[in-house]
Amino acid sequence: DDSFVETSPILFPGPVPNNHESAEMFVWNRVALVCACGLLLSSAASAQSISKRLPTQENLSPLGLERAWWGQAVLNPRRDTIRHISVDEDVAYVQATSGALTAFDSETGQKLWATQLGQFDEPSYPAVANDNIALVVVGSAMYGLEKKTGKIAWKLILPGPCSTEPAIDDDHAYVGTLDGSLYAFSLKTIRQLHQEQRLPQWSAKTMVWRYQAGKEVTSQPLVTGRSVVFASRDASLYSVTASDRKLNYQLQTDGPIVAPITNSGSILYLASEDGTFNAINIDNGRVLWNFTSSSPIRNAAQAVARDLYITPERRGMYCINADNGHQRWWQPNLIRFVAVIGDSMFASDHDGRLVKVSRETGTITATLPLRDFTIRFINDRTDRIYLATESGLILALRQNGEEFPVFHKFPDRLPILPLIAPDATIPDTSAGNSKSADNEAENKNTTN
Repeated sequence: DDSFVETSPILFPGPVPNNHESAEMFVWNRVALVCACGLLLSSAASAQSISKRLPTQENLSPLGLERAWWGQAVLNPRRDTIRHISVDEDVAYVQATSGALTAFDSETGQKLWATQLGQFDEPSYPAVANDNIALVVVGSAMYGLEKKTGKIAWKLILPGPCSTEPAIDDDHAYVGTLDGSLYAFSLKTIRQLHQEQRLPQWSAKTMVWRYQAGKEVTSQPLVTGRSVVFASRDASLYSVTASDRKLNYQLQTDGPIVAPITNSGSILYLASEDGTFNAINIDNGRVLWNFTSSSPIRNAAQAVARDLYITPERRGMYCINADNGHQRWWQPNLIRFVAVIGDSMFASDHDGRLVKVSRETGTITATLPLRDFTIRFINDRTDRIYLATESGLILALRQNGEEFPVFHKFPDRLPILPLIAPDATIPDTSAGNSKSADNEAENKNTTN
């Protein structure tokens, strides 16, 4: 819907340290101006359009879902579309083709900040983050943003064209490139050079090491404590030490690896274009079991609890036992994993519907047409569903009545919830406090 525009105040980062970033901010201000002008002309039509596009509670009830929140990403609806959505346990990041990046609280939907990165229509990769910094690759640059405010903390010029989204831990940022190189950059050195105002000119000084694979890096680097694991189009899986790039092991497959690698604890899951899916000990590279499909596997497998969901090309979805690789069920109508909520798995089908499936049997129990919400985040981290339209309308769904999320991938990150006593056991202390205050005053007066 071209009439829908941003309706909330746009929060910009603080002062920028150099002329290049000032130029980017000038471009961003132009985007904001376009949005503001559109707002004056079409806000009433926008509100009516939103109400028509969002599913009602009546629509969601058969799936056992309810709306958690909805919001609008910052973009120019007359020229931009949404390119990426990425979500962690705290923040949902929405990236537009223009380079506009909007951050929402992933649980409440509160808009945290919005900023402009790079120039219009540069290639980009989904945002990734640790506890403090969000990384985004746009064009030939990698930006580090303060996760809470969106302020651009630093900017690096990359040594080559990026081929996947980056990865980050507490000490390093990792980037794979089209020429088969994997780079590690020191976050400590980056912060130091930024404080000395030597970035991005001294970007090369932040590189700790480079590892050269045979061909293009095809998977986001997977950081596992002291090791970094990645795949290449040369049909190999590599594991190197995070500190100094020493090779731990190299595993050769029978077909090119284009699907992102994933893991669950100490088990890594690797798919190749020859239709083979392997479970691998992440520490030593030993193959634990494998599963074979008749079609290439080009999408990442999703691991939730002891279930694995695999979607080979034109072959539907398989649910596999993560312990031994045995097939639990096969559902030919599903093409994309969305999320796991309770005893159900949600996926997309060939017709663009949101489909509710029994985790136990693979039986489809309910469907909902959501053709406008074509962008669907693959969420193996929590029990929330995140959807978006190309024009930037974001929708978060949750199980009916479930106010607090379930963290599948990193349960230790779930905040400790306060214990609240029943109303009947909470004493009314207001009178007691007043009486104590009166007694204290009385005693004071008596003493005087």
